[in-house]
Amino acid sequence: MKPKLIALVVILIFALVILLQNTHVTTLRLLFWKVQMSQVVLVLIVLAIGVAVGFVAAKLTGRRAGSSP
Repeated sequence: MKPKLIALVVILIFALVILLQNTHVTTLRLLFWKVQMSQVVLVLIVLAIGVAVGFVAAKLTGRRAGSSP
């Protein structure tokens, strides 16, 4: 197997373990809003926001993912 594929599988396994251990409900307070949700959902939302911000930043700067400055 290729090293990148092995690293990806290991990272995915670690991510799955972390998500499965954080299943209890937590409260998110943002300004005047108060929302209760599972930590799994919160982690996935934050991950999606991070990916979206990274994608937009890469498009605005004209850089490709993984390229050095």
